[in-house]
Amino acid sequence: MEKFKYHYHGPVCVFGRCVSNNWDSDTWAVSSAKAKSNFAYQFSKLLNRVPQSKIEFPGQITMVN
Repeated sequence: MEKFKYHYHGPVCVFGRCVSNNWDSDTWAVSSAKAKSNFAYQFSKLLNRVPQSKIEFPGQITMVN
């Protein structure tokens, strides 16, 4: 499977509460759904939360060429 680079820049909410207004990150994934999962894992590690925390990305996840 071919992996693509995805980028996210925008707000992040944890359990429905916005905890960051301007988070920026990149990841490699096979789909946008997997990229969203990777971003959630990265952000949960950054805040020392368990990976099962409900993390939402209201902004747009974009694929970088």
